[in-house]
Amino acid sequence: MEASLSDAALVARCRTGDESAWAQLVNRFSRYVFAIATQGFGLRPDDAEDVFQEVFARTYQHLDRLRDDEAIRPWIAQLTRRLSIDKIRAGSREQLSDQDIEPPGFDETFDRLDEALSVREALGELSETCQEILDRFFARDESYQTIGEALEIPAGTIASRISRCLAKLRELFEGRNSAPEPS
Repeated sequence: MEASLSDAALVARCRTGDESAWAQLVNRFSRYVFAIATQGFGLRPDDAEDVFQEVFARTYQHLDRLRDDEAIRPWIAQLTRRLSIDKIRAGSREQLSDQDIEPPGFDETFDRLDEALSVREALGELSETCQEILDRFFARDESYQTIGEALEIPAGTIASRISRCLAKLRELFEGRNSAPEPS
């Protein structure tokens, strides 16, 4: 299945019982859910895994309740938030309110996670070569020399390839976030 399938198209395919679409939906949002639970709420990995499992179980069970297929990301984010809060409450001896549980700066953390997911989706639309170069340089912090050796490209060419790939990524990313043209 194409990685460039929109969220709404993916949800529509999930609603028809398409198992590969469901697997792609879980794959698309798995890091997002885990990051909200661990980075946003500070859950331990085993607690975050429990939240992760429950988020996707409920998403599967209640996907028919989603009114707008394009709203899957905020719906999953809100579900993850509620289940993370429930997990924290379950481990606390005192009764805590949502304000007590939600860490300071959560909105900023959530915005960064949301933006990171958008960048990740845009990366998926780049060629495999661009994905590999950008991943090696930015995520793995590899040198031009190391990247060049791994990809059998002269090390001197890596900087220009990174620049071109970033320009393509910027175009894709900005295209996703631009306002629709007036009709």
